[in-house]
Amino acid sequence: MSDWLNDRLPMPPIGPLGWLRVVLRGGALGFVTFGGLAVLLALRLIERPLFGMARPWTPHITQAVCRMAFVLMRLPLRMHGTPMVHVGATVANHASWLDIFALNACARVYFVAKAEVSSWAGIGWLARATGTLFIHRKGSEAKVQQTQFEDRLRAGQRLLFFPEGTSTDSLRILPFKSTLFAAFFTHGMNHVMHIQPVSLLYRAPDGADPRHYGWWGDMAFAGHLLMVLATPRQGSIDVIFHPELAVDDFADRKALAARCEQIIASGLAGVSARAPKAP
Repeated sequence: MSDWLNDRLPMPPIGPLGWLRVVLRGGALGFVTFGGLAVLLALRLIERPLFGMARPWTPHITQAVCRMAFVLMRLPLRMHGTPMVHVGATVANHASWLDIFALNACARVYFVAKAEVSSWAGIGWLARATGTLFIHRKGSEAKVQQTQFEDRLRAGQRLLFFPEGTSTDSLRILPFKSTLFAAFFTHGMNHVMHIQPVSLLYRAPDGADPRHYGWWGDMAFAGHLLMVLATPRQGSIDVIFHPELAVDDFADRKALAARCEQIIASGLAGVSARAPKAP
């Protein structure tokens, strides 16, 4: 196991003012998140019989809630580039639970997540309601997952997955797994599909551990959430949408995965180089 994966992010103590921020920000965030969920579920009762797998209305609610979340957390979110307009999917590096909010705030997408996430308290419920596609990482499930991918894509959904397979400390990118890219090379999908690489860059608050927003290994979600809410002056998040790649331009899934990994890594390096220096 890598050293970085074993290394733990020290959680600073939360003082009285920090707990006040937790209560105010957390209360507002909870109200907006679960209030938005209630509206989404009610609207879905009408949307489902009319449009089936397609969701022309409810993703707008998810996007509005996620944008508001960053306002409430006082965490600046900056978007670079333009979300894709073609039929296809999005891939991004995975650094934190905050990725879900950041990507949903910038584009209307549907996440692909490991099956275990569906049983996580709170998170699993939200993921199911917003249309997340859950997959089992077993070779025996490959054909089923491929069919699920194709059905979603043909319904006009833009899927988003994290090829690293797990989250990191936000300072690195792990080698991309090419397994899920295989779905884009079957039944002529490669002739119409595009893939958009997206880089997520987290800048820690001044003086904080550079991994401040990273959430990895067996870190507790609740503890990390409290730390983020209690942070007096937040850092920032950059979401970089790179130009779309035509799947047909690549020989196979491994070549496509390698190119996406290269683009995402170079995007993080480019934004880091242009970042303003702390005073």
